[in-house]
Amino acid sequence: MTLFDDTFRTITTATEGDFRDRGSKFLGFAYPIRSEADARTYLEALRKIHPKANHHCYAYRLGLDRNHYRVNDDGEPSGTAGRPILNVLLSRDLTNVLVVVVRYFGGTLLGVPGLINAYKLATMAALDVATVVEKTVNEVYRLRFPFEQMNDVMRVVKEHQLTILKQDFDTACLLDLEMRRTLVEVVMGKLGKLDGVEAKSVAQGAS
Repeated sequence: MTLFDDTFRTITTATEGDFRDRGSKFLGFAYPIRSEADARTYLEALRKIHPKANHHCYAYRLGLDRNHYRVNDDGEPSGTAGRPILNVLLSRDLTNVLVVVVRYFGGTLLGVPGLINAYKLATMAALDVATVVEKTVNEVYRLRFPFEQMNDVMRVVKEHQLTILKQDFDTACLLDLEMRRTLVEVVMGKLGKLDGVEAKSVAQGAS
């Protein structure tokens, strides 16, 4: 993924899968998330649903780069649970996704290779049934401009197929426009050449 990409792959809805090895059950749960707070909410819910499980191991990734992530082995040997989960997310180029693997111990130790394999396969089982979509990172700008510039502003909006989120033409001309991040420089350049047009960034998100 390059610095200038504004697209990312994620999943649409929560999914589940499982893997079993020598009596141990590994239940995989995948969730689309937009923040660390989302991840905490799902983790708390799973701990309430599975209070008798031995481990709730997880990994999540957020954002476009490969550096915004967190892993947690929840008592398993270091590197045997959270990291294998994350590696599956990275290998499938998924982000804004949390995967939690809930383990019920079956009485037989699996060893480090066995644990790594189990957490990886439980993660894959949950993601294999997920619907993967490509989304764009968008930014929202609020425009204020004189009525005389209406036609020129709307020409730019139409030319780049920008989404109008809100408009108000009662006392002043106001538009909230949503656009892909890679379009911002071009669109702002064109609007900046129009007299009296003021643009202010107000939000960003994904669609």
